[in-house]
Amino acid sequence: GVLDPQGVAIAAALGHLGFDNVDGVRVGKYIELDLAETNAQDATDAVRKMCDALLANTVVEKYNIELVE
Repeated sequence: GVLDPQGVAIAAALGHLGFDNVDGVRVGKYIELDLAETNAQDATDAVRKMCDALLANTVVEKYNIELVE
């Protein structure tokens, strides 16, 4: 897989603090969008297109879409 240097550093630090049961750490990002859309499916479709076009590098990243009213 793709090396996550920040995740590796956090995993090592947790090990030094005595948390020996951590097998791996991945660090990600969180993006929040406000949309002028009233239909949940249309909002989900729009955000998915945004992620695929710009917001996520789908070669090495996965994303979840969560709608909050």
